Amino acid sequence: MNRRIFLGAALAAASAPAFARRNLDTPRVLSFHHLHTDERLTLTYRKGDHYQRSSLARLNDFLRDFRTGDIATIDPQLFDLLYDIKQSLGHNDAVFEIVSGYRSPKTNAMLSRTSSGVAKRSLHMTGKAIDIRVSDMPTRSIRDAALRLSRGGVGYYSRSNFVHLDTGTVRQWGA
Repeated sequence: MNRRIFLGAALAAASAPAFARRNLDTPRVLSFHHLHTDERLTLTYRKGDHYQRSSLARLNDFLRDFRTGDIATIDPQLFDLLYDIKQSLGHNDAVFEIVSGYRSPKTNAMLSRTSSGVAKRSLHMTGKAIDIRVSDMPTRSIRDAALRLSRGGVGYYSRSNFVHLDTGTVRQWGA
């Protein structure tokens, strides 16, 4: 092995944990505006590898079924996906506008009867899906960022101006 290659590899290996650690220690902050309740929320949901239990409880309440008041546990990976989308778009101040968070089975059944775009076994009912937009950003940009991350379902609803994101299998639909 060439001495330069060896020294370069050794330096990279020695410095990698420091760079990775700095990135992991960054608090993960998200901001939301719920379009149906007009509630707003900004919080740190994760510090390093540790989800903040009280923040997750506040998010569960914030993303409740606004029609019934039912609350469910939202998959924390959904918040990681939102955070990574805003980071990849370079929009650190993004406020995610919530079109739909958790849906109770009762609400989902009602919506499924009245709309062709609602799945009967929607991941909204298990806290693994969210419908969002960002007021000053084209929804296609959000869709494209989510598709690049390739970490779940991405539905694009251009006429209704929102993007569906979920932590299910990787798939996509919509224009």
